[in-house]
Amino acid sequence: MDFDAYFKSELDAVRDEGRYRVFTEIERHRGRFPHATRYVGEETSDVTVWCSNDYLGMGQHPVVIEAMHRVLDECGAGAGGTRNISGTNHHHVLLERELADLHGKEAALLFTSGYVSNWAGLGTLAAKLPGCVVFSDALNHASMIEGIRHSRCEYKIWAHNDPEDLDRKLAAYGPDVPKLVAFESVYSMDGDIAPIAEILDVCEKHGAMSYIDEVHAVGLYGERGAGVAERDGLMDRITVIEGTLGKAFGVMGGYIAASADLVDFVRTFASGFIFSTALPPAVAAGACASIRHLKASNRERELQRDRVATVRRKLDMLGIPHLPNPSHIIPVMVCDARKCKMISDWLMDNHGIYVQPINYPTVPRGTERLRITPSPVHTDGDIDRLIDALSDIWSQCELARGSIAA
Repeated sequence: MDFDAYFKSELDAVRDEGRYRVFTEIERHRGRFPHATRYVGEETSDVTVWCSNDYLGMGQHPVVIEAMHRVLDECGAGAGGTRNISGTNHHHVLLERELADLHGKEAALLFTSGYVSNWAGLGTLAAKLPGCVVFSDALNHASMIEGIRHSRCEYKIWAHNDPEDLDRKLAAYGPDVPKLVAFESVYSMDGDIAPIAEILDVCEKHGAMSYIDEVHAVGLYGERGAGVAERDGLMDRITVIEGTLGKAFGVMGGYIAASADLVDFVRTFASGFIFSTALPPAVAAGACASIRHLKASNRERELQRDRVATVRRKLDMLGIPHLPNPSHIIPVMVCDARKCKMISDWLMDNHGIYVQPINYPTVPRGTERLRITPSPVHTDGDIDRLIDALSDIWSQCELARGSIAA
């Protein structure tokens, strides 16, 4: 077999469809976010980033930077190994305590990313509970799907955000069957929010464990930034809360928070935890500082909500179609892979506006979009430049204007 020819033909097919992904090379500068430097070969230009998951700009916050500098000087660069072989640093322990407190749980466990925490945490529980059946929301993240598949357990997919469908599927299994219901709070592509209370009602009715992914909600919702479940007063009813340190908290890493025994169970049996080198201590310290700050400060969340509302209002004024949702994510709908890529390139090349095109397989074909994530540090001028540029390109492409029904 001509392996390289096969690779090329598959890549050409993706290019022909207009969904070949080109990574944009940028350099963030401390204190200037959302402004950054773009690199194209030897050339550079200034860009404004509108698609970052650093939702609150905490990756640039002085308290985070100071903590990381301090611990880098104190502990050096790396952790030195896996957690069970010389890699458990004091700052990992402090961060896990901070996370457990954030979510009102007995314990928490760190992973190297939110992807790994889902893959290892959900996969381990599903694999090790004898006869476990997992009930997975139809739009769950790839990391959750991979964890479930890796477990080789029986699983059922229930209609997205539909507690009644979940109820019907759970009812097909008797009370002696271990059941695990996996879902998200904020879904990152459409920006919709799960009916968590109703889902938990169904879980409790059938004696099922609940596993919620709050990666796009932690830091952003709730009085102390613990997520939508905190905002709605539901954290105590959830078996496992999973989150990330790489989005609103501005650093990197993932975690689960749950009972002490459940966390110890995952710690003991999850290969994705056991065999992974631990996060650098400075990263753990930066995440800890970010969490502590956002537990006490609502300023960043309030400013972000204002920026999101402003962008939505101005898009509506010009008839730029975007999905209505109650979250901080604004999906501007193009619904054509080639046009979505072309618009993204045009915004970057002509206005220094960086909005990554989102296409299949991240979203279904025909629902391609620009995923805009306003942050507290986007100014009125930044917003006006974005809106004016979108209106210009919408006219050039002769795209339909108007609102999208909820």
